[in-house]
Amino acid sequence: MRTVKSYPEAWPLHSPFVISRGSRTEAHVVVVEIEQDGVKGVGEATPYARYGESEESVLQQIASQLSALQDGMTREALQQALPAGAARNAIDCALWDLARQQQGKSLVDLCDVALADEIVTAHTISIDTPDAMASSAQALWQHGARLLKIKMDDHLISERLVAIRSAVPQATLIVDANESWHAEGLAARCQLLADLDVAMLEQPLPAAQDAALGNFIHPLPICADESCHTRESLTQLQGRYEMVNIKLDKTGGLTEALALADAAQQQGFAIMLGCMLCTSRAIRAALPLTTRAKFADLDGPTWLAADVEPSLHFSHGVLKPRAASAAD
Repeated sequence: MRTVKSYPEAWPLHSPFVISRGSRTEAHVVVVEIEQDGVKGVGEATPYARYGESEESVLQQIASQLSALQDGMTREALQQALPAGAARNAIDCALWDLARQQQGKSLVDLCDVALADEIVTAHTISIDTPDAMASSAQALWQHGARLLKIKMDDHLISERLVAIRSAVPQATLIVDANESWHAEGLAARCQLLADLDVAMLEQPLPAAQDAALGNFIHPLPICADESCHTRESLTQLQGRYEMVNIKLDKTGGLTEALALADAAQQQGFAIMLGCMLCTSRAIRAALPLTTRAKFADLDGPTWLAADVEPSLHFSHGVLKPRAASAAD
């Protein structure tokens, strides 16, 4: 018999995180602990209002599986018991964590993956004035960050991007509009990004308007985020996107994320590995996917005023997973 606990946590941010949907000053997560024979597995997820989730709804979904989890529910059974989303993610990652400890392995060893000593991760620049965003980009570049993710809404696109590119002419830039743009004028905006040597554009249109992306040749790759959750999403993305952003909170855990990565690569999509605002627990659970990713965007814990212990080691735009190997 297993013991199962779930509970919410709030982690203050060191500065506001601003995207097209609003501003955040805390990361709200839900944690699941599954203990069996003195071994405890822990999983974390971030409920996301965009997908109709709240702390309360996620905790209720987890509670609905309490009896089955206590009786030994497997990861495979979990995939059928809950839909993709934060609740399934927290449970799935806790089961993976339990399994790797029971077998005396790290998670990456359990997944038969060899991690790089250093993983370049994007640093996010949240929405602000053009000058403020350029200053943030320059400060990050001066501290060693080489991959910058620029959050955008539907205003001051050229002003912000020109200012940022002028401040960091050698940085690799990716732009995330979080569904805030419109089909009208999209081709011109994509050309602007290409002219500024932006490496990739993420989710420019609302997911329901994806069809507009098939109407023009993209001068730069476009990545599906809100439009891609599980393997079932891929059919609708063909001819519209060149890349998919895999997040464990969308896939409902590492189990489906690994399957999505396999299917996406087989169908010709490049992979971005992303995260929500979260602690190092959530990033550690995603590490087996880093070897698949063209871009890793795993800076969620770097926005926290204080991280969970033991934390992963982030330094100058680089994640060093071996620095926290003792936690595995």
